[in-house]
Amino acid sequence: MTTDAKRTVRVSKTLSRVLRHDPASIGVTLDEAGWVAVDTLLAALGRHGTRVDRAELDHVVETNNKRRFAYSEDGSRIRASQGHSVAVDLGLSATEPPPVLYHGTTGRNLEAIHRDGLRPMSRQDVHLSADTETAVRVGSRHGRPVVLVVDAAAMAAAGHEFRVSANGVWLTDAVPAEYLHPLA
Repeated sequence: MTTDAKRTVRVSKTLSRVLRHDPASIGVTLDEAGWVAVDTLLAALGRHGTRVDRAELDHVVETNNKRRFAYSEDGSRIRASQGHSVAVDLGLSATEPPPVLYHGTTGRNLEAIHRDGLRPMSRQDVHLSADTETAVRVGSRHGRPVVLVVDAAAMAAAGHEFRVSANGVWLTDAVPAEYLHPLA
């Protein structure tokens, strides 16, 4: 990995921490929908040791393989697309899910998942993917991946709500264990 690529990853991780979990760490406040002015963010990052200009920020947003960040329509504000542990309302409408969705995890979590289902833990929502490849990638971050199939059609029929973020991650409040099955 080149130095530039390492820098891009480091800036992306900093943005994730600030825009999803701890905006106060650099003295910024997210609005109720998770937005912060780009100029405010860049100035605060600089004051806290991470000098980033707009061109580099644009590069990080454009090249992030998970499309974690989004600009407002006029480009003056930025936010994380999902994954917040701080309270925000992304304003996402309920959306009919595909018949099945997937969740990547590791074997050490299976006992609790079979008992309690999927819960958001420290985040606001449970994150699901529309394809197994993404679920494998997510599960791989913490060990050997296990992919669970979510019967999204049955959940929706039972009244559970789904939303889809700007980067294609499916969100729901929780997934009860009866809607989960191992990937065949």
